[in-house]
Amino acid sequence: MPRLSQILDALEAFHGAQAPGWPTDPELFLVWWQCGYPPSEERCSKGWEALDREVGAAPDNVLSATPSRLARALRAGGIVPELRAARLKGIARKIRDEYGGTLRAALGKFSLAESRATLKRFPGIGDPGADRILLFAGIAPVAAVPSSCPHVLLRIASGREPARYTAAYREAQQILQAGVPDTPEARSRAYLLLQTHGRQVCKRTKPKCGSCPVADACAFFAAKGRSRG
Repeated sequence: MPRLSQILDALEAFHGAQAPGWPTDPELFLVWWQCGYPPSEERCSKGWEALDREVGAAPDNVLSATPSRLARALRAGGIVPELRAARLKGIARKIRDEYGGTLRAALGKFSLAESRATLKRFPGIGDPGADRILLFAGIAPVAAVPSSCPHVLLRIASGREPARYTAAYREAQQILQAGVPDTPEARSRAYLLLQTHGRQVCKRTKPKCGSCPVADACAFFAAKGRSRG
């Protein structure tokens, strides 16, 4: 595998520079993540826009709104809006009562392990979500991997993917840690480019290898060629 920096440069030349489509503030991300269900960036963004327009997306706005008003706004993002409204109330209350209304300040005082554990106590947040929050909030330059796309790096590097998701995520994370500078800017760029590439070209099923800008450096593509031969 060529240097990861070369891979990322090729991806950026192909896809263009990328920017996050979600709020990078930790408190607002936790609200945004409950705005769609089943969770996806498209559904969360639709629910977020409706919530921000009709109620206000800040935790204080969530706390002051009635559950029925929250649920009405959240319907734009998908199913079970009443459940998500209740979760939003709990998230906002936890941020106010346990972290003084500012989760970012609290996370900045914790170790990386403590920050991850803190974020995972919120509904719907696992290791990939916690890593994404810490990276894009600028709290820690974590080697975060897009939760839906750990296969991208693994295909390029080795052509194989572990059967278990946790193993795939950790292996992709190790590749990023070794190949991308330990800065928020470099690792955010890597995250966004791998996410875009995984969604548009290196799809989980039916990848578009024929149009991939890094196919010549990809072990997965090479293996496909050998199998055809």
